Amino acid sequence: MDLTLDHRTLEEAHETRRYFAKFERIISHVQGVADSIVSEDTALYTEIPILQEYLQALAGTFTALSYKYLLAGRVSDKMPNLLSIDRQDSGFPIYQELLEMANDAMQADNHLRSLPEMRDLKIAMVNHILREQSSPVNLQFAASERQYYEQLTGAPLFWARNDPRITWTGNVSEKRRKYRVHWGVYDSQQNIPLIYVMDLEDSGRRPLAKDERRWPRVQGHLTSQSSAGLKLLTIARGFDHDFDDLHPKRLRRFYVGPMYSHTFTQQSGPLRDVLAQAGQTPGEDWALAWTTETLIASGTEMESTGFFSSVERQVYDLDPFSASGDGAQEAAGHTSRRRSLILPQRPYQVLEELNPPGFSQIRKYAVSPSGKILSYK
Repeated sequence: MDLTLDHRTLEEAHETRRYFAKFERIISHVQGVADSIVSEDTALYTEIPILQEYLQALAGTFTALSYKYLLAGRVSDKMPNLLSIDRQDSGFPIYQELLEMANDAMQADNHLRSLPEMRDLKIAMVNHILREQSSPVNLQFAASERQYYEQLTGAPLFWARNDPRITWTGNVSEKRRKYRVHWGVYDSQQNIPLIYVMDLEDSGRRPLAKDERRWPRVQGHLTSQSSAGLKLLTIARGFDHDFDDLHPKRLRRFYVGPMYSHTFTQQSGPLRDVLAQAGQTPGEDWALAWTTETLIASGTEMESTGFFSSVERQVYDLDPFSASGDGAQEAAGHTSRRRSLILPQRPYQVLEELNPPGFSQIRKYAVSPSGKILSYK
């Protein structure tokens, strides 16, 4: 399957600036929504700072890319200078963009040493305008490059892979510790950010956070099993079986996206009509999906690993209503799923007027022109 058929290249500088300006507003609204989604099925109060940290990093990534493509289409001899987005299933930049950004970050210091200081570039631009009476495109490009590399070296960013971090959250007993592990990935198939939070118990001899043997293995295992195509049940069971003394009690996955826009993406179904009608008002033709999947261990069982030994395995509570037929709960792969939609006030009003089937169980967060966020079921 050729995934590039779903890609779209933004050819013009004004189009690229509109795209990033829209995403800047959307991410700021998502950060506001994150503070109001506290519930057992959506996000725990203690998980909100983790979400905010990743959302801030995501905003930093979009700021960096906006500098990189600030003069898209105006400096054709400087490559690459055009942004590619996933217009079909995501609305976000394609995965390759983040890989290139990570490569640029490795060489950022060398680029910054070779570029003039921003103050010197501004003086040169003023002199060029006064002397030549034309736009100093090459100097503007150098300035945007400098801002891009400064952003790569000085701001928190959401990368294609954000390695797991661990926090001790207490003790179950003297020999059993509790930890929270969180990490993020930019899914290469769906081109959307995924945020994972795992609560686990550690019955090993050494604390996991200080174990130089197990912790690197845990980090590698989790990042390699973080595809959106894998069910939470598959990820948790694989982890449970690969680490006999680590016991995943809760695993949560947050999907930040897709982003739908009448201007930049292609959508089918009711949202197409909603955004088409709302698109008559500039900047109001968007909607962002937010999905939380949760898997919770309801108990444990002992599994024999030899004639005289056994290990603890987790038994997970699976959603009985997500599918039908034999093996339905296994097919679901999670305990619960909560879907939300963040959109401006005008598209929300159109959505309510049309009342299409399938949206009644989705939580809607409507953003008023003043920035106030209201929640509706």
